[in-house]
Amino acid sequence: MTSDNPTNIVFDRLAISRVTVPKQKPEERVKNFDETYLGLTLEVAVVEAYRCIDCPSAPCMDACPVHNDIPAALKRLEDGDILGAAAKFRETSTLPEMCGRLCPQESLCEGACVVGFAIRPDGSSQPPVAIGRLESFITDNQRRMTGGFPVQMKLPSTGRTVAIVGSGPAGLTVAEELQLRGHNCTVYDLWPEAGGVLRYGIPSFKMSKEILDQKLESLRNLGISFVQNTRVGKDVSLQELHDRDGFDVVFIGTGAGVGNALRVPGEELTNVYQATDFLVRGNLSPEELPEDKRERPYVGQHVVVVGGGDTSMDCVRTAIRLGASHVTCVYRRTEAEMLGRAEERTHAREEGVVFSYLTTPTKFMGNAEGAVSAVELVRMELSEPDESGRRRPVTIQGSEYVIPADAIVIAIGYNADQEFAEEAPIETDRWGLVKVDTRTGQTNIPYIFAGGDVVNGADLVVTAIRDGKRAATWVHQYLSTLRAKK
Repeated sequence: MTSDNPTNIVFDRLAISRVTVPKQKPEERVKNFDETYLGLTLEVAVVEAYRCIDCPSAPCMDACPVHNDIPAALKRLEDGDILGAAAKFRETSTLPEMCGRLCPQESLCEGACVVGFAIRPDGSSQPPVAIGRLESFITDNQRRMTGGFPVQMKLPSTGRTVAIVGSGPAGLTVAEELQLRGHNCTVYDLWPEAGGVLRYGIPSFKMSKEILDQKLESLRNLGISFVQNTRVGKDVSLQELHDRDGFDVVFIGTGAGVGNALRVPGEELTNVYQATDFLVRGNLSPEELPEDKRERPYVGQHVVVVGGGDTSMDCVRTAIRLGASHVTCVYRRTEAEMLGRAEERTHAREEGVVFSYLTTPTKFMGNAEGAVSAVELVRMELSEPDESGRRRPVTIQGSEYVIPADAIVIAIGYNADQEFAEEAPIETDRWGLVKVDTRTGQTNIPYIFAGGDVVNGADLVVTAIRDGKRAATWVHQYLSTLRAKK
């Protein structure tokens, strides 16, 4: 595969086309909740890894929030060393198989990949290296080869204890990092099963829950304890965790799962759902849910999803799998302004979802039984860019029209759950997000740290991992300054 002339190696690599990752056919995958992508073979993965030109500056590393050493990992894969490649990803990421599936690589590592900008000798260009798919391939195969997640060396117990509130990516990362340093960690979560957004917010057609379950098993084997069905702020306070239960530090990683309201007439009608409620009830088995959420959401034939991010794509694709025959995504701007991944929109279109751009609801209409039956929409146009550079949608008067809707899902963003803050003097900003020292993750209360979406607002799994790793470093420093317990 390598040229005899070393100076031509880069051109040899640039001449290779990006691999096409096989997917389930749309007509088949709409009948199940299995992952859309089917994965790569070793031979194909090695060829894709060979496309990396190992550029000295490695901008892909800088673009990755946890700074994975991507060139080193892909070089090991190119040499057939899957275990070494996986170890390289795990040096910087606690959840690489999840990041490979869930990160918007086109705006992170792959968006910075030099291969995607390079011009071939014939004047053509190629897409960037498929870093995300290779990250998943490498770490998935490492687990298959070794029977699970790697067994990590844990330092002797320090006698210090840490309570982690929330079992999403930030909380799990803090727990793992601190447990390895010898601190005893207990994770509290309000749901029946651990995992936070990784279980309750991300459909299985994007990431198999088997990966999460294996990860949780490895964390339990490290000695981490999990306490479920416990809402911190209601069942137990932050102060009680510290003063009564004796935890030296409390980390808040509760995420941002409170959906924004649309505030239009009829929002209270039956079968009008918030995205989180719709997704958890539509994607999970009853034993994973509280009793009041075990009934599947009703979808009927016509479903309208309002919003333009990745969550709205999760909702439209879930609605299709629940049996809806006509699913429409309504977004008040154009596709160019959508914040979600283009790949997810492609999957939705392949599955039959219709997109209605420059459109927004004005009211929901109900039937005699109090259930939604239709939605009135109005057409929009974009104004000239404002000071921020974004074009604001403006209503076109007299352009209202009505379409049928047996169910409506509102997916227009999330806020942090602030119930815990009502009983503790934790400083928050005007959006209700926890204020922290951006270097350490420490709040205004010295023994309380925070990270992830509860600090940043709705963001990425990988930024929550980054926050968790940062906070773990400084929690460890803080614990080292405490006097020995009597």
